[in-house]
Amino acid sequence: MAKKKSLKLKKSWKRRSKPGDAPGQILIDPASAPTVVRVIAIGSEFLEKQISDVHELDSITSTYQRVWVDVVGLGSEPTLRTLANMFHLHPLVIEDVVNVHQRAKVEEFDDGLFVVARMVDGDDPAVTEQLSMYLKGNVLISFQERPGDCWEPLRHRLRQRRGKVAINDLDYLLYSMLDAVVDSYFPVLESVVEQVDQLEEDITEQVSTEQMSRIHQLRGQLLSLRRSIRPHREMINELVRDSIPQIHPETRVHLRDCYDHVIQVVDTVDTYREVTSDLRDFYLSSVSNSMNEVMKLLTIISTIFIPLSFVAGVYGMNFDPEVSPWNMPELKWRFGYLFALAIMGAMAGGLLIYFRRRRWI
Repeated sequence: MAKKKSLKLKKSWKRRSKPGDAPGQILIDPASAPTVVRVIAIGSEFLEKQISDVHELDSITSTYQRVWVDVVGLGSEPTLRTLANMFHLHPLVIEDVVNVHQRAKVEEFDDGLFVVARMVDGDDPAVTEQLSMYLKGNVLISFQERPGDCWEPLRHRLRQRRGKVAINDLDYLLYSMLDAVVDSYFPVLESVVEQVDQLEEDITEQVSTEQMSRIHQLRGQLLSLRRSIRPHREMINELVRDSIPQIHPETRVHLRDCYDHVIQVVDTVDTYREVTSDLRDFYLSSVSNSMNEVMKLLTIISTIFIPLSFVAGVYGMNFDPEVSPWNMPELKWRFGYLFALAIMGAMAGGLLIYFRRRRWI
């Protein structure tokens, strides 16, 4: 199952464009979800609806003060081209939107701000989804690969007209979206951390062969989280540090808090990657100690039976005592057999006492 998922991930991350192709092309993946356009508009009134004809956005953007165009699914090239022409999106922007292998980044254009983030999709850290956002004037356009995201609480607050997100400009909505993306990493990271802690307890109690594969699996999940979240640090830092016209100073204060959350996730991931490295060494050390204990026990048993085998071998030579009085006179003793057993028992007992005093057992 894991192998099939890995192959699926590699396929989804494959770059659609080829070396030498002209930039700015829209190359649609046939496996992409159908494109659905929804709009949330805030002005004197509140509007939320699914758009069947993209040209309806002209009247909506001219009527309402703040408009969030939420595009879900990248399977319809005509719809994406119409949106690009309507809002004068740069060809490189729409190319990055459909090529979903992008890392988190921010790019400034003459009339807008383009931001890319990666959201953890579900409980598997190895599966991430690209979220693209373009802020231009009174319009914020978001693109995502498929239905399902971490923005539903934002939509609920907008519907209820509650919180700063409902009264501030769209740059605050952009911050809220980025903050929700970053916060979505915490539940997944906590799950991985709990698995690491449980694995450490399991190794301490008893070593098993499947634990090494679990260690490698957890290291892979932490690596995927690190690869996804780390570029967000540079992206959000650029939004905070640079003087970007679309980002107001009040919003930069909140972005600094979002930056702190990114740092917290990155530090936790790096810490537990080191913990998994220590777990791997601990596992190998435990296996080695267990093997040493087994070898120690076998060595003690062998050491005890070596002199016993010597005694048994001596008395098993069967030299005829009638030929010479020196040929095993013990064979004619009444208690010769008990005498040999007593020698063997004394040797074994003496060795056990010696091993005990040396604290080998």
